[in-house]
Amino acid sequence: MASSEDISKQALAEGKRFFESGRSAELPFRMAQLEALVKALKDFEEPITTALKEDLGKPAMETYVAEILNVKTEIKYFLKHLKRWSKRRAVGAPWYLWPAKCWVQPEPHGVALILSAWNFPIQLSLMPLVAAIAAGNCAVLKPSELAPRSAEVLRRILSERLEPGFVSVVCGDGNVAAALITQPFDFVFYTGGEAIGRRVAEAAGRNLAPCVLELGGKNPCIIEADAPIETTAKRVAWAKFMNAGQICLAPDQVWVHRSIYEPFLAAMTQAIRQFYGEDPKTSADYGRIVNERHFLRLVGYLSQGKIRAGGAHDAATRYIEPTLLADIPAGSAILSEEIFGPILPVQPYDDLNALLAELKTKPTPLALYLHTKSREIEAKVLKATRSGSVCVNDHVVQVTVHDLPFGGSGASGMGRYHGRSGFDTFSQQRSVMRQPWFWDNPLRYPPGAEKLPLIKRFMG
Repeated sequence: MASSEDISKQALAEGKRFFESGRSAELPFRMAQLEALVKALKDFEEPITTALKEDLGKPAMETYVAEILNVKTEIKYFLKHLKRWSKRRAVGAPWYLWPAKCWVQPEPHGVALILSAWNFPIQLSLMPLVAAIAAGNCAVLKPSELAPRSAEVLRRILSERLEPGFVSVVCGDGNVAAALITQPFDFVFYTGGEAIGRRVAEAAGRNLAPCVLELGGKNPCIIEADAPIETTAKRVAWAKFMNAGQICLAPDQVWVHRSIYEPFLAAMTQAIRQFYGEDPKTSADYGRIVNERHFLRLVGYLSQGKIRAGGAHDAATRYIEPTLLADIPAGSAILSEEIFGPILPVQPYDDLNALLAELKTKPTPLALYLHTKSREIEAKVLKATRSGSVCVNDHVVQVTVHDLPFGGSGASGMGRYHGRSGFDTFSQQRSVMRQPWFWDNPLRYPPGAEKLPLIKRFMG
């Protein structure tokens, strides 16, 4: 049986051979592979839905919208714009280099390593892969072992529908991922937690490979007194409890103006009941925690405050009810750690300026959410905070806008993708200048004593 190191070396070597053939950089080839991927998503809709149900208890609606439709629309967007994006872009040359012509042409990095996450295993594997293919790269994809059925479906899709040797799927545990990141890939893209992200960045740095990290963070949500309570509560509940809270963009801590705090908690409780019924455990629209380790970690948070809604859990099925937590003592772990589950701390605040000053002391989150009718408050919050993205009066849906680059900052990651930013991320911008022979500017050549005054006069 081949070792993890042998498997990783073989995957990289296979990608190198295909890339060196030049086929992956040809525009018709890239577009054909993307078209094949769109068709595969349609053909494999049922196996994808079944796999995600088994891995995460993911409802069919969530699976189709977040894992299938989101990727299909991204591919179609790439197909619409790829010819234009792939063209070289002329840039001006300074007068003293006349008659030179200059341009920038996007070229692929080579073989990209994509390390994916388990919470949206199809989307978070294929979205970066789409950008990698569009830019002309070959790729090696390592899906998360925590969603094994989804990983197997990905292996089937990519091995059966894409050109052999062009994209490889390497399944396995953390030892396989650790072996892969030591290999000299030309580009590394990682989605996951901060601790492993640091190790990935270090390994990529040793190989001098460009690296994108899509991490997470404790996404804050601020709800001002003028926000419509019922609509806001529904939007927060939808975003937080989708995929049983296992989403990097979910609101992780909510601050509500004290004047509407109790009404908001009541509206959130009603929204949960409206979405998932009196017993969410029986709801076809509510998922499960990925494994026992994460289940036990999340259950530990339940004792760190007063449960205002939910709190029920069942280890046998890895079920945790949508939960609202209040009256949380300062210094509690749930106030500093990324929750990544269906437990939401909801706290009141009195002074927005004091709250913004507190947020400045926290690590930069992947997203920040604000609910208000006031453009002045919106401007104040945008000026006083940092985050990978901001969504005002809604949640999560900013990720579906193709022209909004997606990514974090600082502790929540580095680099951007989706739409044009994804194409640019997976491309190197090669600078080219062509100088004709018919004119040779004599000012550059020595001796320079007589020429220096002219250079100073006309060029500064």
